[in-house]
Amino acid sequence: MEKEKYLMMVVDDEPIVGKRLKQIFDKAGYNTEVFTDGRSALKDLHRNIYDIIVTDLRMDDVDGMKILEEAIEINPHIKVIMITAFAEMEIAKEAFKKGVFDFIAKPFKIDDLRKVIARAEKEISKTRGNL
Repeated sequence: MEKEKYLMMVVDDEPIVGKRLKQIFDKAGYNTEVFTDGRSALKDLHRNIYDIIVTDLRMDDVDGMKILEEAIEINPHIKVIMITAFAEMEIAKEAFKKGVFDFIAKPFKIDDLRKVIARAEKEISKTRGNL
């Protein structure tokens, strides 16, 4: 049986980060869309149903917290993973209250992100199995 393809959104204002993550996730079998600004990502959230979002927390204009809020409002089952160079406990607590799946501090190892995404996939599979 073929592995289910998940639609993943990556949002990071550093283009090199988005480009690298897209290469890694596409190779792993995901359909990956990359956005370098939060405003474009928010518009696309209303057009496509994503399974997993990997977003930077700190971005100009629209930040990762706003993306988290909108994503959860649109799809309560979505798994949002935040990455940030600013791993402040208060922000992490607020993100968890709002429904973030996990929080990863930069610089991160790609294997750590892969493990979090694998856990997100398991949660998605459980949810879909119960629908």
